[in-house]
Formats: sequence, C-alpha cells, structure tokens
Amino acid sequence: MSPRKQSSQELTREMIIHEARTKFVEEGFHQVSMRSIAKELDCSHGAIYYHFKNKAELFYVVLQEYFLELNGIIDEVVINREENCTKLYKLFISFIEFGLNNQSQYESMFMLRNSEIDVLSQEAANFSYQKFAQAVQTLSNNTLLIKDIYAVFISLHGFVVFYRGYATCFEEVKDAAYAHVDFLIKSLSSEKISRSNL
Repeated sequence: MSPRKQSSQELTREMIIHEARTKFVEEGFHQVSMRSIAKELDCSHGAIYYHFKNKAELFYVVLQEYFLELNGIIDEVVINREENCTKLYKLFISFIEFGLNNQSQYESMFMLRNSEIDVLSQEAANFSYQKFAQAVQTLSNNTLLIKDIYAVFISLHGFVVFYRGYATCFEEVKDAAYAHVDFLIKSLSSEKISRSNL
C-alpha cells in the first residue's frame, strides 16, 4: 500500500521552501514546476497552492533568503572593528566570494529575467544594492559619486559573471579576485581624470 499523501495541514511552508530551494538551485527557475515540487514532497500540487499562490511567489520567498544572507555579510563587514580601508577591501572580496560560492543563487538574484518575478526580485536586489552602496560610501576615504559606486558594483558583478561556471568556487580564482579588488581600491582613491582632458 502506498504511503498517504500529505494534506495541506500536514505540509508546512518550511517544508515546501526547503524542497523548492533545492530544486531551484539544481534545475533553475524555468525548469521547476509546482507539480515537480509536490512530487518530491509526495503531496498534491494543490496542497502547495494552499501555502503559495504560484511559483513566482514561492521563488521570491526563496530568493529573499539569499538576499538576507548577502545583506548579513555586508552588515558584518561594516560593524567589524577594523580600519575602514580594510573593511572596504573585505566588502569587495566578500561580494565576489558570495557570488562564486553560490553561483546558482547569485544567478537567480542578479541575472534571471522573468516577467513573473521581475518586480519582486528587483525590489530585493535594489535593497541589497542600496545597502552595498551605503557601505562603500561610509567606508571610503573620499566622497564618492553615485556613478563611482555603481561602477564598482558592476565591476564586481562582472568578475563573478566572468568566472561563473569556469570556476566552481572562490578559492579557485582568489588570486585574480584579490588583484581585481586591488585595482578597484586604487581606482577609488586616485584622482579622477576629467573627461574634458581626454
């Protein structure tokens, strides 16, 4: 006799989120369906809809966890009792490390484009970016322009994207990461070249 399928009352949000997180990492957002999650949980897909109205809402809940982790890393660097220049260096390295050690998650956070989730994910991404930008401004010895901070973020993002798939983790490209961050730190501290002089 086959085991009884779980009812919506027995099935918790936490169980669904845990299973969905695993499947999204392994297969990606587009390949996962509510039915496939239900199959892994041995329940009807209707039981999942009791907790989440659609796949996009479930994905966003999972996505929020990733952003909370990244936000926590930023906060941890900022409150550390070190010199600001050291903390700024660690902030940049930590961003790259997070991206390369969590490649599927990073792709979902900053690279996935889907009309169902864009509005929700963009809100979480913007909040993390604002936290990052505020940390950079606070830790920098110079008053930075918004475009300077954004350029740094894009440069760090570009590094992660370039090595994503090529390297399986941060450790494999840490020398290149340190060299990249050295360059960014020097760029922020050097005098800006006026466009009119070019």
